[in-house]
Amino acid sequence: MSYVKYQACIDACVYCASMCNQCATSCLEEKEVEKLRECIKLDLECAAVCRATAEIMEMDGKYVDAFCQLCADICTTCAEECDKHAAMGMEHCRVCAEACRQCAEECIHMSALA
Repeated sequence: MSYVKYQACIDACVYCASMCNQCATSCLEEKEVEKLRECIKLDLECAAVCRATAEIMEMDGKYVDAFCQLCADICTTCAEECDKHAAMGMEHCRVCAEACRQCAEECIHMSALA
């Protein structure tokens, strides 16, 4: 099988990783950065898992299903954390939460196909 079947999920993972990195960087620039500690940690963890998941799909790896399930879980958790801060007007958290939810949906879909 070719990794092409994973392309939409790969794209979602790469985009999510980028948005998580941007969110973490933006959170670090906020005045009350200590209140964003959990958000920053989840952003960085989510970005790492998204990148790893994209790489496993690119290789048509044996553990695509497990990686996609893990990625969906952490993306959902990250989105929930970002939503808290988005509700307080942090646009970067809103954008990140949206990317995380889309990535989770793609990963769940892909996991069901794997």
